[in-house]
Amino acid sequence: MPQTELLRFLAHVQADASLKLRLVEALSADEVSLLAQELGFQVSGSDILRFHGQSASGIRITRIDHPGEYPGRYY
Repeated sequence: MPQTELLRFLAHVQADASLKLRLVEALSADEVSLLAQELGFQVSGSDILRFHGQSASGIRITRIDHPGEYPGRYY
């Protein structure tokens, strides 16, 4: 995916307050990518994670480590 698709999605998010709230509530990059895909943007969870620490259209992508993010990994 060209990074421009992600940048277009972020610009769309900036213009839509209700969508911005939905993204804040998303628990994973995959959830965010599903929202993007529902709106016609070809964005994957991996694309979002690669953009970690960067910002565009006034939106900063930050990866948050959740406890239990990888069930069964620590057995």
